[in-house]
Amino acid sequence: MSELAEEDLKLDGRRERRELNRMSVLQALGELFSQGIYQPSSSDIAERAGISPRSLFRYFDDVQDLSSAAIQFQLDLAKPLLDLDIDFNESMTTKIHFLVEARVRLFEAISPAARAVRVCAPSNAVVARQLNEGRAYLREQVDRALGHASVTCDGSDLEAVNVMLSFESYELLRTTMSLSKKRCIYVLTEAVECLLAPCTQEKCTQEICVSR
Repeated sequence: MSELAEEDLKLDGRRERRELNRMSVLQALGELFSQGIYQPSSSDIAERAGISPRSLFRYFDDVQDLSSAAIQFQLDLAKPLLDLDIDFNESMTTKIHFLVEARVRLFEAISPAARAVRVCAPSNAVVARQLNEGRAYLREQVDRALGHASVTCDGSDLEAVNVMLSFESYELLRTTMSLSKKRCIYVLTEAVECLLAPCTQEKCTQEICVSR
C-alpha cells in the first residue's frame, strides 16, 4: 500500500472516530435532557459520553453550540412525527381528532428536547431561533388543516386553537395537572371543537367582526 493510501486510511479513521465521538456527546446530552438536566456541566456531559472533558470541545465550538446541536439532533429524530398524513377532505371532526392525536404523539416524543429549548432559548440565539421556527411550523400546520373552518371574522378562534395545541398547553395538562395522555387528547379535542363551533349571532356582532 502506498504512503498516500495509508494517509487516506488514517484520515478516514480519524473522521469516523470524530463523528462517533460527536454522536456520543449528542446522545449523552439527550439522555441528560430526559432526566430533567437541561444545563449540565461539561464534565457531566463528557462522563456520560465516555470521553474526557478536555476533548469535549474538539467537536463543538462552545456550550451554546453543543446545546443547539443536541436539541436539533433530538428534534430531527422526531421529524417523521411532524408531517400530517391527513386527507383534507375529511370531516372537520375527523381532522381535529387526527391533528390533536398527532400533536400528542409529537409532544410525547420531544418533551425533553422541548423543555431544554425553553430553558436555553433566553441565553442562546441559535436555540431561540429553533424555538421560533418550530412554533411557526406548528402554527402553519393548524392553518393548513383547519384554516377554512374559522368561524370568527378576524380568525381569533384559530389563534386560540394554536395556543391550545402548543407544547406549553400540553405541558400544563400532562405535567403540571398530571393528566394521562388519553385524558389530554380528550381535553384538547373538546377544546378545539368548542373553539371551532359555528358562531352565534351574538358572538359575531359588528363590533367584533373586523376585516382580516
